[in-house]
Amino acid sequence: PASISNTAGTFVCNHVTYGVCHMLAAKYPGKRSGFIHIPFLPQQVIDKKNMPSMSQGVLVEGIEAAIEAIVDTPTDIKVMGGATH
Repeated sequence: PASISNTAGTFVCNHVTYGVCHMLAAKYPGKRSGFIHIPFLPQQVIDKKNMPSMSQGVLVEGIEAAIEAIVDTPTDIKVMGGATH
């Protein structure tokens, strides 16, 4: 269970994401980057209602799948305004 987020968080996540993108464009053209924001573990949200969580096993599977996709996909899909081109 995952979804694309075009907001990359609200402040720190945006800062990290766009800072890395800028650095790569300026110093390492052609290199790709990505950002995976993972939810809390279930035991971290026991006392928080409606807070997303995911088991460690599912998190690991998702991160492994993302890494495999990065290795197996030489060109990123271009997404602008939520539509793929």
